[in-house]
Parts: sequence; C-alpha cells; structure tokens
Amino acid sequence: ANIHNCSYYCHQASGVALSKIYGSGTSSIVLDDLAKADLALVAGSNPASNHPRLITQLVNLRRRGGKVIVVNPLKELGLVRFRIPSDWRSMLFSSRVSDLYLQPHVGADIALFKALLKGVIERGGVDMGYVREHTSGWGDVEADLAGSSWEDLIDACGVPKSQVERAVELILRAKRGVFLWAMGLTHHVHGVDNIFALGNLALARGWLGKPGTGLLPVRGHSNVQGVGSIGVSPAVRQAFAAKLEELYGIRVPENPGQDTFASMMAAEAGKIRAAVLLGGNLFASNPDREWASRALRNIPFTAYISTKLNEGHIHGRGRTTLILPPLARDEESQATTQESMFNFVRMSEGGTPSVQGELRSEVEIIASLAERILPESRFNWKALRSHAHLRAEIAKVVPGYSAIAEIERAGGEFQIEGRTFHTPEFKTPDGKAHFHVTPLPEFAPAKGEFRLMTLRSEGQFNTVVYEEFDLYRGNDRRDVVMLSEEDARILSIAEGERVRVETEVGAMEVHAAIVDIAPGNLAMYYPEANAIVPRRIDSRSKTPAFKSIRARIRKRE
Repeated sequence: ANIHNCSYYCHQASGVALSKIYGSGTSSIVLDDLAKADLALVAGSNPASNHPRLITQLVNLRRRGGKVIVVNPLKELGLVRFRIPSDWRSMLFSSRVSDLYLQPHVGADIALFKALLKGVIERGGVDMGYVREHTSGWGDVEADLAGSSWEDLIDACGVPKSQVERAVELILRAKRGVFLWAMGLTHHVHGVDNIFALGNLALARGWLGKPGTGLLPVRGHSNVQGVGSIGVSPAVRQAFAAKLEELYGIRVPENPGQDTFASMMAAEAGKIRAAVLLGGNLFASNPDREWASRALRNIPFTAYISTKLNEGHIHGRGRTTLILPPLARDEESQATTQESMFNFVRMSEGGTPSVQGELRSEVEIIASLAERILPESRFNWKALRSHAHLRAEIAKVVPGYSAIAEIERAGGEFQIEGRTFHTPEFKTPDGKAHFHVTPLPEFAPAKGEFRLMTLRSEGQFNTVVYEEFDLYRGNDRRDVVMLSEEDARILSIAEGERVRVETEVGAMEVHAAIVDIAPGNLAMYYPEANAIVPRRIDSRSKTPAFKSIRARIRKRE
C-alpha cells in the first residue's frame, strides 16, 4: 500500500528545503511576526487572490513605515493596489500593497535571489555575528557568489540591475524581514533550490529565529498541511513511526512509499491494483493530460470520495469506478479541525446536510470501509467514527499535537509546538540553520521559444471550483495565453486573436491576452494548460514542473 497527499503537487519543495534549512518543513513564523516585521518579500504568490487577509497584513506593514517587495513575472493588479472591505480608507481610495515590483523571467528566481545576496554582501549587509554563531555552510555560498558575475546573474534573471540595487537598499534598511512564497517558486525542476536561494538571503541578514523574521510558505487549502502532519505521507518522521509501533504494533517500512507522481507512473505500468482518492481531482492536477488519463484508466478499481463531480470522474476513472459522495465539512454533525500555514490548529463547528439522503461524513465512509476489509483486532472502528476519539488517538502519536485531545474544552484552537522559531535554536542535528549552494538552472529557451508558466485565476481554489472571469488580469475567458505587449508586437498578434501554443507534449489553440508580463514569458491557466505540460519533476521534492516550460506561439494559418 502507498499513501500520499496533494502537497506533492504544490508545496512539497518547500517542505524538503525548509527541513534542510532549519529542521521543520513548515513556516518558521506565527501570524504575529508579520505585525513586527518592517519588510516583506512576496515571491511567486498572489495573496490578493488566494489569501486576502494576508494582504491586510502587508498593507498594515506599509502603514507602519515598512516596505513590501514583490517578485513575480506577471504584474498582478492586486499586488499593486487592493481594496480591503473592512477598512473604509482602503475601500474608498484603495491601498498600495507593494513598494517595488520585480518581474524576473519565469524560472529565474535563483539568479535574482543570488543577485540580491551578492548586493547585500558587497554593501556589508551580512550579519556575520549571526552567521558564525547560528548557521553552517556560509563559506561555500560566499565562494559560489564570488564566482558569479553580475553580468551573468542580471542576464539570467532579466531584472535590470538598477531595480536589483533598489531591492538591496530596501533589504539593508530593514531590521526585521519575512519572506513569503507559493507555487511560483515550487513548481520547477529546481523548486527546492529556489527555496534554498531565498533562505540563504534570509540567513545572511540574520532573519530566522527572531521575532518579526522568518520564512513563510503561503499554503492554500485549509488542510493541505494538516494531512501531512497526521501521517498521510509516503514517509513519517522517526518519532511518529516509533509511536505507531509502540501503541498499535504498526511497523513502518524503512523505505518510503511511492509519492504521487511515482504512483501515477506505477498505474501506467499496471502496478496499481486499487486506488482510493479522497477529495481533489488527481486527473486534472497532473501534467500531460493524455498520459494522466491513460495511467488512471489502467487501474482495475478506483473509489472516489468526492463532494463534487469533476472531470476526473470521467477521464480519470478506473476500469471499475465507484463514486462516494460525502458530507462537506460544514454539513457534518461533528466538529472538525484544520491546520493553517502558521501551524495553528482551529476547530470548525459542523452543521446540517444541504440535501436529505444517505450522505455520510468522510470519517464514517473510511471507517466503514476499514471495518469491512481489515482484521478486527487492531482498531475499534466503531469508536473511531467519533471525531473526539480520533483526536485523542492523534494526540498520542503526532509530535506537537498533544493539545488536540482537549481542543473542544480548551477554546477550540492551539499552536503546534516545536515548529516555529523565535530564538536561533533549530531542529537540525547540529542545532544550526544551514546555507545551501544553488547553481543556476540550465534553462535557456532557444531562439523563438518562450518560458511558459501555468497559474490560477482570480476566484479559483483548485482544479474543481473556479470561474471563467479573472478580475485581476482582465480576462473574461480561460482559453487564453497571456503575453507581453512587446512580444505581441514582434509577432504581429492582436488582443483576442486565435493562436496556437506548442510544447514538446502537444499544442492548444487559445486566444491572445496582452498583459504586463516580462517579455519572453507566457502564462496560461491551470488545469487546462496541463494538457501541454511535459512530465518533468524536481528530483528531490518529486513535484512536477508546471512552470519553466519551453513553448512557441504560432499564428493561425
């Protein structure tokens, strides 16, 4: 059996990198740290669309006199100005979000972050006392940067040196900085190195393990982090595994199970006999749509547990497929818990079903399946239908989760212990934070090729729930390719014109949408564009590269 979760297709690169940097795969900060910072660097993320409450924190940071730097190839309206509904000033006049907006090439973040660190070094901005006392690996990173020329770094990232120097100046003026990112950094074959490069900049400034400083992967769905915490993963930490054996006699294999992409490969090869898919839309979440359909349809039996029908139930069905519709979280009779990206667990009250019938909760469905399939001796599945009983068992096993047993009687929320750092004492074997050398990726499109990235639209939560209209980018349809005005002029392409986008996997006919994006770069909507995304993965995180794709645009003949 193999078990994995959706983070392998989003923030797994963050978890891998952060575990190497400071020994925990999640955020190093809590929400209050944003209120103490005087600089925020937001890279490859659009919180105006996906995390509007986070925008409030950025606006408040600027009102305190702090600065916000945005790194994104595409100029996002909501990262320039934003209207906060709960703030009358902001609603009337809008609020400025960013002080400096850097637009590098798609996939060129390492070059940009190395350029910023090179500038910090040359301006004497490295906190050498912190580096000597609380980190390791600085010498190798310093030597690597000494051998990197300004010309190479600026050419690779595509950001003018004057803007890089301006960013360095803002970083040096700040006393406390927080760096935030999302899939704009993780969806590359070098996703782990992207996080390493950003982490190097934070460590050089001494911005880890102090109030108001740290690293924050901006995660989306309310439990994308929580499922990993409770062991829905190909591998679990040693302390977790030891508790499973001690309490339940479950011996965790020494070798990890298959990650998500490896399971897809196994399905294509006929090595998966059955699949239970709890929520989501695995079919549409994969690169190379035809391959994904072929792999999933090769599974003899598939059971979907899904609140909404989606195209995966058709194109990603097994030879025999059963769809079990569960109650949604706010329809369940029992309270549930969610873990936030700040390592904060909060209880949500249940509700009543929106339709009458025989719908059951996800817990009830899983317990019922287990009761019919597994031996009776190990677990009392009737008792485990109780969420309170489940939380008591979780408290015994999951590191940092002991408080979940009493969450209903203790205010309905708690902060997970041992994951965030306000003193420079880290969970690594030597207790120090680690620098990492990050070579420039070998990604240089040939003449006539573009760098393509996929992204979500405004109001899009996943591969199931989204709208046609994208307010922030001005698109009223999803079958578009976004390109710069300069590139449109060179190719003689007009707004709305039908064009053909080609990659090594295939081609799509879409409409041209002229936007403010760095020349030489393209953007298309996910998951539709996954049809032409090649099957390449980060070798360490096993995350598909939904960005850094070589593509060509051709006018229709």
